[in-house]
Amino acid sequence: MQTYGQLGLSWIWIGWGNAAAIGITGLLYTRGWICLHQLLPEKYSRLRLAAFLSGLTVLWLALAPALESLSALLLSVHMVQHLLLLVVAPPLLFLGSPELPLLRGLPRSLAHDGIAPFLRFAEAKKITAFLQRPLLCWLAFVGTLIAWHIPIAFDLALHSTGWHHFEHACFLTSALLFWGPVVRGSEHRPGDSGWILPVYLLAADLVNTALSALLTFSDRVLYPPYATVPRLFGTTPLTDQTAAGVIMWVPGSLFFLGPAFVIALRQASTPGILALPASANLPVAPRRRPADQHSRYGVKKIDLLQWPILGAVLQTGRLRRTLQIVLGLLAMVVVADGFLGPKTAGSSLACVLPWTYWRFFAVLGLVVAGNLSCMVCPFTLPRELGRSARGSRRPWPRALRTKWAAVGLLLLFVWAYETFSLWNLPAATAVLVIAYFSASYLVGRFFEGASFCRYLCPIGQFQFIGSLVSPLEVKVRRPDACLVCTTRDCIRGNDHAAGCEMGLHLPVKQGNMDCTMCLSCVRACPHENIGLFFGAPGRDLVQDGRRSSAGRWWSRSDIVALSLVFVFAAFANAAAMAAPVMQWRDQITVSLGLSSTMAVTTAFFLASLVLLPAALITGSVAAGFALAHLKRSFTEIARRLSLALIPLGLAMWTSHLLLHFIVGWNSLEIVLCRLARFAGIQSPGSLTLSAPFLDPAALLRCQVLLLGLGLLGSLYIGWRVVRDRSKSFGQICRFVAPWSLVCTGLYFAGIWIFLQPMYTGMTL
Repeated sequence: MQTYGQLGLSWIWIGWGNAAAIGITGLLYTRGWICLHQLLPEKYSRLRLAAFLSGLTVLWLALAPALESLSALLLSVHMVQHLLLLVVAPPLLFLGSPELPLLRGLPRSLAHDGIAPFLRFAEAKKITAFLQRPLLCWLAFVGTLIAWHIPIAFDLALHSTGWHHFEHACFLTSALLFWGPVVRGSEHRPGDSGWILPVYLLAADLVNTALSALLTFSDRVLYPPYATVPRLFGTTPLTDQTAAGVIMWVPGSLFFLGPAFVIALRQASTPGILALPASANLPVAPRRRPADQHSRYGVKKIDLLQWPILGAVLQTGRLRRTLQIVLGLLAMVVVADGFLGPKTAGSSLACVLPWTYWRFFAVLGLVVAGNLSCMVCPFTLPRELGRSARGSRRPWPRALRTKWAAVGLLLLFVWAYETFSLWNLPAATAVLVIAYFSASYLVGRFFEGASFCRYLCPIGQFQFIGSLVSPLEVKVRRPDACLVCTTRDCIRGNDHAAGCEMGLHLPVKQGNMDCTMCLSCVRACPHENIGLFFGAPGRDLVQDGRRSSAGRWWSRSDIVALSLVFVFAAFANAAAMAAPVMQWRDQITVSLGLSSTMAVTTAFFLASLVLLPAALITGSVAAGFALAHLKRSFTEIARRLSLALIPLGLAMWTSHLLLHFIVGWNSLEIVLCRLARFAGIQSPGSLTLSAPFLDPAALLRCQVLLLGLGLLGSLYIGWRVVRDRSKSFGQICRFVAPWSLVCTGLYFAGIWIFLQPMYTGMTL
């Protein structure tokens, strides 16, 4: 059996052979590309040359002697090597369309007389078509991935140079088969649906996730040879194995989910997928005007208000009022329990209900349907009570008709939440609820309209920003009907409804900003021209047109600031509960001789929510302008790219609050049992509330998946923002690259936070 030193020496010798083979391949491709570029410059562009040479470079790095030697000592380095061979090099090679350039690069006699005759054989064409079948490619890739991660096969490759290089050959061959259909697309197989590829990639990612989770969460060393080799960089075999699992999990998932997301978007925006077969003998329907409730592809939009039962219930307004009253009574119970109940957070309804359950379901509602929390908000009840009181009311001061007050209140709330541990103080939570009810009543009593909801409420502004990614939106069905409407009942109201409480003019309204989904406009419209439609999430972040009430978002510095607070507060709030950050905070407090952590926490949130966003956005956009020489307004691009971060921020909020929901699930059982005993209800010791079926591994997978989807959404919106302002693909890439690094950095920061021990604050 060879020692690892002998393996390293043999790998050095073999490395020269790999480098020579890769170098010759690069020269042949470049020679053929030069000829084809002169004939077909658009098809064989410089980007194809760069992609293929980059793929060869990655292949050389994966097989380089240095990486080969380290991979025998560190499983994490071995995993990096595998990723380079499996998901990085093959797509880059295929992006170069290598077949014809490599043939043209060969000597003419060899290509014409030696290779071309074999390519003309019918059997060779059948074999090629068979090897391009997606199912076969997927099975080959997944089978190879699983087989070589079985400990016996893995150990064999570690102890034998021949088997190790055979393993690499299997990885590269199966990866080339797998990525061929993805990069080439469905045009090479016209009978296949384009929707196969996203499923194809997601199914591969599930296998990759399962293997990586096994490495990450295993409490024993799965590959014994790594337990006996010399340790480098102070690592232990188990921490090295965990790092390898994370490397396989996070970057590996990005390489699967990213193309799946892009292909799905391309399919959804391709008119051809909705067309009938040419052979269908059907009458041609007249072309519909863009003013009706059909999309530009002729597919009818989904309007919830036209559903038989749900639409009727929503339009009556009774469901909203009933839920508001129920939640208002529940808020009173929370206040009473906060003052009179136990002082421990895990036993108090005042802590469990708002901080564990309400926050999670409010954010989940944002993801699924938009401002559902605003629709049933109990704090609108005292506002309406104030409106009904006698006395004059004045317009909200013009100087305060911005979001700046709400930005300040949201910053104050996030800071106070961590500084004073509001989740752990039932009485403080009760005071906060009373303050909300009082502020809503006083503003409604002395000022016109829904000024509290529109300009002050930090929870409402949080909802407005998050709902910009929601698929659900209140819109008009036929814009041409609004052109002939003179009464504007949707704003002014009539005998049937009060009209829009936020003063939004529906024909000009876009997105969910300032929309509480009260549906008063639906009941007030005399033309029955308003619906509740599903659309593409985040569509209004791409098309930033002039809107009712808000104007253009990028021209509103207050809305941009609110968006950045929304995004970075998600990461800061989660990081502040991570054990390493809390230890760092305590150490700094002790070293400065402070009696409280308030000053350090304040500095942390000031840096995280103000200084860091300003530095990252300004720096990345400035770097983009320097690289791409884009002749556009710096302010406009910077603000629109700030708004493009919202999907990533919402994904981080959802992932973090999912942790609180899972960890604090059993606390509801304790609270309900205590309240049952207080009410004199006999219970058999405890209630049987089954917790959600999410173990730590499954929870982490869900968090990583949600954050990955948020990253892809932000990257796509940022790409669209820059693409609409430049026609050069290279210029777009250069400009968006620094900002994409910021998004990716936030993504990995979120992954790091998820991997840390978390203090959830629930004292039982």
